Amino acid sequence: MTTRKRKTFDPSLKLEVVRMVKEQGLSIQNVSESMSIGQSAIRRWLKQYSAEQTGQPGIGKPLTAEQQRIRQLELENQQLKQDVTILKKASAFFAREMK
Repeated sequence: MTTRKRKTFDPSLKLEVVRMVKEQGLSIQNVSESMSIGQSAIRRWLKQYSAEQTGQPGIGKPLTAEQQRIRQLELENQQLKQDVTILKKASAFFAREMK
């Protein structure tokens, strides 16, 4: 049994494909054939782009730079909240030890 490695595409390429369909009016089939990209992938990218344009996070990796930055900041925020929780527990522990 051989496992097929899934192709990965750069967000800038995905965005360019979306623009070809949305702005240039090319069909999904046409873009799929000319760029050797599956139609389902293109449909997924179009759905992701539409979600991002309405301010929703969408499903999958962000396409636009703004959504990429938002996702990065959300991850940093989550990590900082965890750090604060750990520091609170540590300071409570040491406060008890000093009594």
